[in-house]
Amino acid sequence: MLTVSVKWQKKVFEGIEIDVTLPPYVFKAQLYDLTGVPPERQKIMVKGGLLKDDADWSAIGVKDGQKLMMMGTADEIVKAPEKAIVFAEDLPEEEQATNLGYSAGLVNLGNTCYMNSTVQCLKSVPELKAALSNYSLAGRSNDVDQTSHMLTVATRELFSDLDKSVNAVSPSQFWMVLRKKYPQFSQLQNGMHMQQDAEECWTQLLYTLSQSLKAPTSSEDSDAVKALFGVNLRSRLHCQESGEESSETESVYSLKCHISHEGLKGELEKTSPALGRSALYLKESLIDSLPRYLTVQFVRFFWKRETNQKAKILRKVDYPLELDIYDLCSEDLRKKLEAPRQKLRDEEGKKLGLQTSAKSSAKDSDVKMTDAEASSHGSGESSTVTPQEGASSEKETHMTGIYDLVSVLTHKGRSADSGHYVAWVKQESGKWIQYDDDHPSLQREEDITKLSGGGDWHMAYIIMYKARFVSM
Repeated sequence: MLTVSVKWQKKVFEGIEIDVTLPPYVFKAQLYDLTGVPPERQKIMVKGGLLKDDADWSAIGVKDGQKLMMMGTADEIVKAPEKAIVFAEDLPEEEQATNLGYSAGLVNLGNTCYMNSTVQCLKSVPELKAALSNYSLAGRSNDVDQTSHMLTVATRELFSDLDKSVNAVSPSQFWMVLRKKYPQFSQLQNGMHMQQDAEECWTQLLYTLSQSLKAPTSSEDSDAVKALFGVNLRSRLHCQESGEESSETESVYSLKCHISHEGLKGELEKTSPALGRSALYLKESLIDSLPRYLTVQFVRFFWKRETNQKAKILRKVDYPLELDIYDLCSEDLRKKLEAPRQKLRDEEGKKLGLQTSAKSSAKDSDVKMTDAEASSHGSGESSTVTPQEGASSEKETHMTGIYDLVSVLTHKGRSADSGHYVAWVKQESGKWIQYDDDHPSLQREEDITKLSGGGDWHMAYIIMYKARFVSM
């Protein structure tokens, strides 16, 4: 065993032992530990030239206490990360929720799945969340009663809690205020709260929000909820008994799809002036203005007089991921839609390398429409939407009559007063999440349209579509 010293740059390493029974490469490995210079870069001066990895120590003639000279550059020292590594489970819960890509589920407080599924579907509308976040007591209209104000605040807080949490959120405060505003949701049976109709919860909640979020001006543009969900209908009513005909206009937050009728057709009972009594009328409607979010309710429940309870129509009703409602629009609205629809077809045609024609009919196209960014402002009263703040003022966004499915509320069971409600919501990432109360789970898009009914499985009860736009 020999002991030597090694000079490298301005440093001298004393008392380094050499085991002469091992090849010089081992000695170089020792120097690597001391200097950071890899063996392949080390140039060690010895008798006869440079020290080779497989040289014979006895032939080199290194003596005990000898000073050796080494040249070579060290590896760059790996710097510690500027930020300490943080594991996902150690992040604040709000950041965990953001990284997860979808929000938390809701605890079932006892037959509250109708409420939970409604909340999850409506929470998926970013413009509604934005309107709620801007709501305050200061901006509260004098026409809004205290319980409506409390329900609006509870909705805002619940939406916020869901976005910030990865664990299931208890909607106890929201449920308490909902029952205070609408006592029908407090019905008990055998000491337990009864299952309720999700469509009624959806309708009542939107009505309350429409009153609370209405700006204190006379302009219809100030009605945030109507701008998002409102549909103007122009209807014709015909009495089969008397032959009377009349027309009416109305504004609704959802379209009713009567399963036994095609299109926007249905039946209603009302007083006939000619007959002087109630009579059955056929009602046929056309859409006169488009909403940003189109809600469709499948009328699956009806009152069965024989059993004195709501019965359910289990018939299968198909619905698409992409909905074109052009044929359900009034003539005036169709004319407004023609130019935007042609623009979409031309844009898609260019992508496919096709020659476009401005003269082609708005209805004669097999080309799939593409999505276009829409403003978060504007009114459902027109097919034209005001551009976003900061965007070019030269172009406006226009509705096209094309909609994409973004949420489905399903019911499983044979009665509205029992069974189970679940929400299926499309995330901004394009992924679909099933919200079964406190259990969110990833779903395949192709399975979403299979919720069409025809058996005892989950079947669509309320579906919501988001409008596509084009800039012109």
